[in-house]
Amino acid sequence: MMKKTLTLLLMLLVGYCRAQNADSVTIRKIYNEALSNGQSYEWLRHLTKQIGPRLSGSTGAQKAVDWTKQLMEQQGFDRVFLQDVMVPHWVRGAKEEAYIRNGKQKTTVPIAALGGSVATGPKGVEAGVVEVKSFTELRALGADKVKGKIVFFNRPMDPTKINTFEAYGGAVEQRANGATEAAKLGAIGAIVRSMTNVHDDNPHTGSMRYGTGVPLIPTAAISTNGADLLSKSLSENPNLTFYFKQNSETLPDAKSYNVVGEIRGSEKPDEIIVVGGHLDSWDLSEGAHDDGSGCVQSIEVLRILKSLGIKPKRTIRAVMFMNEENGLRGGVQYADLAKKNNEKHIAAVESDNGGFTPRGFGIVGTPDQRAKAIAWKPLLAPYGLTEIGPGGGGADIGPLATLGTVLFGFKPDTQRYFDYHHTAVDRFEAVSQRELELGAASMAALVYLLDQHGL
Repeated sequence: MMKKTLTLLLMLLVGYCRAQNADSVTIRKIYNEALSNGQSYEWLRHLTKQIGPRLSGSTGAQKAVDWTKQLMEQQGFDRVFLQDVMVPHWVRGAKEEAYIRNGKQKTTVPIAALGGSVATGPKGVEAGVVEVKSFTELRALGADKVKGKIVFFNRPMDPTKINTFEAYGGAVEQRANGATEAAKLGAIGAIVRSMTNVHDDNPHTGSMRYGTGVPLIPTAAISTNGADLLSKSLSENPNLTFYFKQNSETLPDAKSYNVVGEIRGSEKPDEIIVVGGHLDSWDLSEGAHDDGSGCVQSIEVLRILKSLGIKPKRTIRAVMFMNEENGLRGGVQYADLAKKNNEKHIAAVESDNGGFTPRGFGIVGTPDQRAKAIAWKPLLAPYGLTEIGPGGGGADIGPLATLGTVLFGFKPDTQRYFDYHHTAVDRFEAVSQRELELGAASMAALVYLLDQHGL
């Protein structure tokens, strides 16, 4: 009996080793293809240089929809289609103006209206300033000290956090909710320190939201150099005033689309694996890292599999989600349609952390599902993918979690991402071709393993 058991265990071990070896060979081919014949960089060049900014509801967003649909059709994927989605349509208008008035001296500082903010009106807003670093500090001041003022939220991202997304998460509620908290106490405007540890003159925009039953006051991001100057000036003269003018407007919702391309599974076509990024970007920039990189990497995953003649067991979809930046309508719509159509999504992979050097994947799933994915680490670690474990999946694929989908968030190196995030300098030139191609290969390797072995 013991001899039979040992023989069975040996056979299982041999089979496992053969499977591991076959997977290792295929993953090496995936990287060779991406690094020798990769298309993602040139696709990104077109998306950023020929189309440019792609805020939802804009002409640029529609051009991006048309182009990515045509691109995936040209790759010969089995099916390419659009999903209708109504999206917010906010426009910035004429460039913002801002200055610090300190006695007779006026010093111009760079600002950018936050997405969703109302305008100041044609004459702008000028008032005294109260500087705070938290909502608790703001509330402690009370309405007597805040009413009629501009609240200046100046808590920086924590530079001691090794993962810059953790630092971002510790500061970003100022941007999201600062105007509402200030308006509750009678403020007439809000200015927020840009979400970056870099000291420069590039204001970082981003979405904000108004609470119900609260006055809608204009709000803008100020560059870190501008924030430092304003803080220093306030310490010297608490009675100075700040002026800003912005011309933003929210128009009626506009019709747009998610763009979907797929390779149909050969054995289990009803089981779907999604890989995607968001097609929209903020209006200030070309949206190279956020998230043009994720989009072209996702399309490249399917191209690589097709080029290598890999016929997936399951259906592999590349999804270009619309409206992640200021509404998440595309991600919600995709999940709603998946549920309505009784589609079985076993896994989803999202790339929305920039096109930097790959480090690994965060996993959202059950302990058993995470353990199975973590067991692939020996296959992926030789390519620098050592950070594989529990973590976030991604905003656009998040709604799929309610369907039981296991979520994977692609994790590139984080150190430079917030140098560019939501700014005018998030351009094509900021992306390394090799890093971008390594990221596409990493995602393709994970998708291959998910397809071959399931979860």
